[in-house]
Amino acid sequence: MADLRKSTSELHVSLYGCEPQGVYGASGRVNLIGEHTDYNDGFVLPMPIDRHVWVSASPGAGDRVRVYAADMDDRVEFSLGSISKDPGHPWSDYVRGVARVLSEGYRLAGADLAVHGDVPIGAGLSSSAALLVASLRALASLNEISVAPEAAAQLARRAENEFVGVQCGVMDQFVASLGEHGKALFIDCRSLEHRNVELPRDHRVVVVNTMRSRDLASSAYNERRLQCMEAVQIIGRREPGVTALRDVTPELLVKHWGELPPVIQRRARHVVTENQRVLDSLELLGRGDVEGFGGLMYDSHESLRHDYEVSCRELDVLVDATLGMRGVAGARMTGAGFGGCTVSMVEEGYVDRFTDEIKDRYFKSTAKRAEVYIA
Repeated sequence: MADLRKSTSELHVSLYGCEPQGVYGASGRVNLIGEHTDYNDGFVLPMPIDRHVWVSASPGAGDRVRVYAADMDDRVEFSLGSISKDPGHPWSDYVRGVARVLSEGYRLAGADLAVHGDVPIGAGLSSSAALLVASLRALASLNEISVAPEAAAQLARRAENEFVGVQCGVMDQFVASLGEHGKALFIDCRSLEHRNVELPRDHRVVVVNTMRSRDLASSAYNERRLQCMEAVQIIGRREPGVTALRDVTPELLVKHWGELPPVIQRRARHVVTENQRVLDSLELLGRGDVEGFGGLMYDSHESLRHDYEVSCRELDVLVDATLGMRGVAGARMTGAGFGGCTVSMVEEGYVDRFTDEIKDRYFKSTAKRAEVYIA
């Protein structure tokens, strides 16, 4: 982490001829359980990973913002007086979006920024949220704006929802802003109440990248959100207290099952059961029942595969390969889906063996090379 931060600072000097005023980082994240529940006012259990996006910053000229992205080897420039999306450089929309939401409440000065990171792009590990939060920290500090972590998460979410156009929930930005390394972060996405959750010390969280990328903004992500809203509208007509799928209990879902179109039935069933899995996970982890938690991870994946239909062959191959594998408590896809990564809970003494075996099984099934990250 220190090396990457230092190299970002050195990059800034080479680009702009001056030391940066500061270098500001945010972590990627892996979601242990609670997928597609955040934008339904539900419960999630993510954790930060030891991979970051760093943004160096120094004062710029006038109202101009210059940004160089090392991982893209690309640069952009825009005016704070007229911030619009850039189809030719879509990565920059995250920086532009942050500048837009900050400028609504504060007068911003021009800035020179350099972006560098090691969160895999398009892998479902929230490189976008890390970029949002790191950029927000950089611009806020440069302009002497004090933003509390919770407020930073909300501003970053607004930038992604309103400017970038991805209708995500608050989970990714929240854990990027408030997550504590080595612990999970339970978040109630309605009240934003949160607390750290201790993880079993004799197990490691292992992330496996399918290397199948997906573009979240152009995926079926927004479609799934609309389908959830349709379920709420149908049930809410009969149940006035229902304003999100968070409010739908299993009993209510059964009561109104026949009123929902078949696809909407499945989407709602995933969210309702996934919320309960998160709550059950807290209880199991609290008493050290790793195997019980692992079983919920597998249940979550099956629900995402069949009810929410956001998995893919590569993700299924990786999860199925862990079944019966020694030392593995559980596994599931993580992130929005359609590619990206799986997350597994692996007994510490079996991590090396797991890494070799999962890579081998994945290559034999797909002819692709997986990457493994130990959290």
